Parts: sequence; structure tokens; C-alpha cells
Amino acid sequence: MVRQTFAVQSRVGDEHTVHDSLQAIATVLALINPVMCGAIFAQIEGTRPAKALLADATRSALTVLVILVLAALVGVRILDLFGVSLDAFSVAGGAVLSWIGFSMLRGNSAAQDSKHAGASAQAALTPLILFAASPGTITGVITLAVAHSKRTFPVTALVAVGVGTVVMWLALVFAIYMGSRASGGGFVHDTVTRFMGLIVVAMGIQFALTGIRAFFTASS
Repeated sequence: MVRQTFAVQSRVGDEHTVHDSLQAIATVLALINPVMCGAIFAQIEGTRPAKALLADATRSALTVLVILVLAALVGVRILDLFGVSLDAFSVAGGAVLSWIGFSMLRGNSAAQDSKHAGASAQAALTPLILFAASPGTITGVITLAVAHSKRTFPVTALVAVGVGTVVMWLALVFAIYMGSRASGGGFVHDTVTRFMGLIVVAMGIQFALTGIRAFFTASS
């Protein structure tokens, strides 16, 4: 009888763990938004050689992976160390994301800026990295790490981050092999860039408003 009870509890626990993992993966994928990442990557990279594009895609995905893994492992401790709440972080990060969106609305993508200024290609990847590892994504990963980890090691959040960054990398690779059809040119290129900039601005404002509302709700 005891063995049967233990088996049932173990099976229920496993099902709950699987449900948490699937929920976390879906959350991280929605926050990273791999489709949007692929579109941004196609816009900022242009028509560079495929080998260089693949290296940039891998570098971007690895950078996002490192940022989100650190957020899952020590994000809460870092914010506590500086006395910053998740709500305040969301507001500040939303402002940064909105600034990136306004830059895209003006048609000054990071890739164009780096070409004219002679900066490195890695600098052009900054908007993509900041979009994928946005304040909303970091806040979501920290929340998952706190909510789903019954132990000190946030396994569920780390699995979700791993899956999310792999899907992001696949989206970037798909954008590379789409070639000119993905990047467009001239009027189409500018229109798509400005439309994506509008979306990024809206996301940044949403993150900021959510943080402000949560801050005042917690204070009241």
C-alpha cells in the first residue's frame, strides 16, 4: 500500500514537473520571439557572406544564452545586491528597448550606423541581443527560476532558456538561407525596419507600464 502511494505521488510529481517545463519553455519562447529575432537579424546583417552570417548568428544566440542563464542563476541576487526590484528593472529596461525601437523608426539601424562609423560587426548585433534578452525576457526567466525551482538549482528555467535560444538560433539560420527574400531592399527594407521599430517601441512601453503598475500595486 505504501509502495503504491509512493508510486502515485512520484507519477503526479513527474507530470507536474513536465507541465512546469512545458509552461516555462512556452513562456521563454514567447518572450524571446524567435520569428522577430530572425527578421531583425535579416535587416541588420544585409548581404554579407553566409559564413560570416552564421558566425554572427551563433555569437548572438550564445550571448543571449549566457545572459539568460546568469539571470536564472543569480538574477535575483544581483538585483538585491543593488537594491533594484524586478518592477524597477522592467521600467528601466522598457525605456532602453523603446530607445532601440525609436532608432529603428528613424531608419538608423545598428548595422547602418556601424558601417558608417567603421565599428565592428559585433556592435551591429546589439539591438538583436537586447531584443531577445530584453527586460521582459530576463524578468520572465528570473520569475520562472523563483517560482518553479523547489531546490536551489533552477532546472526548469535553465531548460526553457536552452530550448529558447536553440529555437532562436534556428530562426537566425533560416533567415540567412532565405537570403535576399528575407532582407529585402530599398523601400521594402525601410518599411519593414520602421514597422519592426514600432513593434519594439510598443513592447518597451508595455514593459515599462507593467513595471509601473506592479510597483504601485505592491506599494499600496
